[in-house]
Amino acid sequence: MPQPMMVRLCEELAGLDPAAPDYATLGIEAVLAAARTAGASDIHFQPTGNGLELKFRVDGVLVPVAVFPARVVGNVTARLKVLSGLLTYHTDRPQEGRIRLPREDVEMRVCTFPTLGGERTVVRLFGSAQRYQHLDDLGLPDDVLPFLRRLLSETSGAILVSGPAGSGKTTTVYACMREIGHRDRHTRSLVSIEDPIEVAVEGVAQAQVNPAVGLDLAAGLRFLMRQDPEVIMVGEIRDRPTAEAALQASLTGHLLLSTFHAGSAAETVSRLLDMGIEPYVARSGLLAILHQRLLRRLCSCAQVTDDPDARLGLAVKRVSVPRGCEKCGGTGYQGRFLLVEMLAPGRGELSRAILARSETPVIEKLAAELGMASRWQRACRAVDEGLTSPAEVHRVLGFFDGQAGKDRTVCTPHVPREGEWSL
Repeated sequence: MPQPMMVRLCEELAGLDPAAPDYATLGIEAVLAAARTAGASDIHFQPTGNGLELKFRVDGVLVPVAVFPARVVGNVTARLKVLSGLLTYHTDRPQEGRIRLPREDVEMRVCTFPTLGGERTVVRLFGSAQRYQHLDDLGLPDDVLPFLRRLLSETSGAILVSGPAGSGKTTTVYACMREIGHRDRHTRSLVSIEDPIEVAVEGVAQAQVNPAVGLDLAAGLRFLMRQDPEVIMVGEIRDRPTAEAALQASLTGHLLLSTFHAGSAAETVSRLLDMGIEPYVARSGLLAILHQRLLRRLCSCAQVTDDPDARLGLAVKRVSVPRGCEKCGGTGYQGRFLLVEMLAPGRGELSRAILARSETPVIEKLAAELGMASRWQRACRAVDEGLTSPAEVHRVLGFFDGQAGKDRTVCTPHVPREGEWSL
């Protein structure tokens, strides 16, 4: 978060009278405006013994901003509930709502949760519907973008976008849906079932789950199958019923797009099998898995260093380290970029490994032998190019593989042999 903006927000909050009846209204208005300007993805209101701590998540990192006085904690939380249509008198149970400000192209999801110190509230900012609309806006690598575009021309099969929470999966899937609609001039039937709908997409019949009437992702998908769809988007595959319904749709003449929580492209396959999906269904239904992470981009104030310790174990030739300046608010970083790996499961040895329910390291090794550039290889390349730092790579990817317990910090790029798939 830019330092001057943080200072201005703190000064604005300090200038308000906690005893005034409009304190909570004006305070929340200032916080929401500052969060949008800072490009925050989340706003945290954490109750403590001293008051209500305010933090912004900017470029994937939580930044402390201010502390609301203890005597106004209830009023601030109540104001957030009123804006999002929640019940102010329910303080002992989780609640979820949405804020849609007039004349603002930003929607926000509000989630409250009772804790020992009081109600904790997190506001998720979905971002402007005008940003990252198309595939060209996402910054996908040149060796991935053309292949993904070709896959979006298919008439059946599933494309999964995997990654941890906050890695931009839904943004990528929305861009894919817009790509299909624009290219085919909206002559294909596009539908979605989501939880929740984050952004309205032109030309897509979007539906939202409603647990009160038994409409969950799996049930909604089964009903949508009777709506004569050609392309189906499922907001997220979370459980076995949704996974089974989604992959069955991909096997019956529908192009399906969805998101999935997993640590790598290979792990996505393993997790589907662990859910109880039959290997032949995963092998036949999956067109590709696009795994993605978001890494912070170094600010122009970064400096190149010859210190070997700065590599932090990465096999890189050149290292730039963050320094911090007024432009980046002292963080050393400005903005983020995509780090991706693309895996196409239905090929040779890789296909046979899936049918044999092989472990994640085996699937990842076979994918690399077929030419898949792993997240670690792309991360090392980004460090060499001065886009990010080794510290940022480890912050996002960790230090160890997590699957086999082996150190994955040494990146040895695979050079595809003639005729191999080069993603």
